[in-house]
Amino acid sequence: MTSEVIIDAQQKEISIALLEDKRLVEYQREPREANFSVGNIYVAKVKKLMPGLNACFVDVGYERDAFLHYLDLGGQFNSFAKYLKQVQSDRKKLFPIQKASKLPDLQKDGSIQNTLQVGQEVLVQIVKEPISTKGPRLTGEISFAGRYIVLIPFGDKVNVSTKIKSGEERARLKQLIQSICPKNFGVIVRTVAEGKRVAELDAEMKILLNRWNEAITKVQKTQERPQLIFEETGRAVAMLRDLFNPTYENIYVNDEEICNAVQHYVSLIAPEKANIVKKYNGKQPIFDNFDVTKQIKSSFGKTINYGHGCYIIIEHTEAMHVVDVNSGNRQKEKAQEQNALDTNLGAADEIARQLRLRDMGGIIVVDFIDMNLAEDRQMLYERMCKAMQKDRARHNILPLSKFGLMQITRQRVRPVMDVDVAEDCPTCFGTGKIRSSILFTDQLERKIDRLVNKIGVKKFYLHVHPYVAAYINQGIISLKRKWQLKYGLGVNIIPSQKLAFMQYEFYDAKQHFLDMKETNDKS
Repeated sequence: MTSEVIIDAQQKEISIALLEDKRLVEYQREPREANFSVGNIYVAKVKKLMPGLNACFVDVGYERDAFLHYLDLGGQFNSFAKYLKQVQSDRKKLFPIQKASKLPDLQKDGSIQNTLQVGQEVLVQIVKEPISTKGPRLTGEISFAGRYIVLIPFGDKVNVSTKIKSGEERARLKQLIQSICPKNFGVIVRTVAEGKRVAELDAEMKILLNRWNEAITKVQKTQERPQLIFEETGRAVAMLRDLFNPTYENIYVNDEEICNAVQHYVSLIAPEKANIVKKYNGKQPIFDNFDVTKQIKSSFGKTINYGHGCYIIIEHTEAMHVVDVNSGNRQKEKAQEQNALDTNLGAADEIARQLRLRDMGGIIVVDFIDMNLAEDRQMLYERMCKAMQKDRARHNILPLSKFGLMQITRQRVRPVMDVDVAEDCPTCFGTGKIRSSILFTDQLERKIDRLVNKIGVKKFYLHVHPYVAAYINQGIISLKRKWQLKYGLGVNIIPSQKLAFMQYEFYDAKQHFLDMKETNDKS
């Protein structure tokens, strides 16, 4: 299996697609001005205590206060609280964590009102982004995640991933980390550290230690509260950190700055693979070029077809996701039981892909087609478990119930990725009345005339639906050629699959969006 990462950086958002054997398996989209990300660390203030929930609400500068439960404060909360005061007591010289004294662990059966008070400053990290009406979820157990290790201030243990099965390798890694780990820090050794040399682990240890020092220095030198003291790396780099593996063949980026950041990161964690990061310079939109747009439009929405006429229906509710499996117009050339098994096995593969693709979390209930044979039900359960092995999120799968339902729980740290594949009419905006479509190119020419002769933009790219682009480019003396003769050779027509039939977008020579919409476009 080969993997490719495609990163589409636009002015307002960044989209990332992971392809396995050219098939879309993960898709993430994030606004550039997004304020929140899992992993961000804040010095924040306690806003309100909730003794009934044994929790509190914390002001981290978001419109909804963040939630912090007593059990999420962490065993070393008292050590953090004392160290926070020591750091803020001297604005000139930083009190090193290695000299800090560790206090006894926080009692697990304690209460929030005896531990915190309103207005108290706390060091917290986001573990779950705002979802629906809920604010962010916080933890007091601070950690800095790297490629091979996770560094934990005031931790006192070195833990090795349970996925590393070799006892000899586990002992080697544990002894190695203990020899390089600074005082008052704990470490979790990740699965990908298996077989790595001490130099690689020590280099990452220094990087993570430097991040901690930079974060705590911000606490010392500033008095602004709440304050972001550590921001998780950009979405592109963060995704690569968790996903990167030797099977990656290419990483394509259409933005120079992000391309350099990704290349720098890959050269740090895998110098031999630094040449796989490539800047995409094609005129066609990057997602169109790699067939990502088409896969997004066919993979999201309520109904998803997965071959031979079969399809699944996905419904989202506040508490869970419900998936219904249907055989559709599948040919019944086999026995009913065999048809049901084949349909369900195909659905299992597609559902596992959809969970990763949409990042669906919480409780997922799947209504498979009923099967009478116990061995068929066991085969389906094993198929689902195998298909979910590639999923990084923690999950648990239960065998089919007597009603033919399969229950899955999957870690949820951010809202489900929901892409609306239905297209609103871009010309009538829901009114039901539009201009004659034959006049659409006249409308485009008026925009071009205004752009060139009034605004003064000589070189630009006009993105239109592929059918419209074909019409503009057809013939020896095409409409595009006529426009170039009249307005200059800077007129470029780009087919874009993401646009609706009579939708258009203008971009300048630096690929910056130009808003050429007018109020009378609706009439």
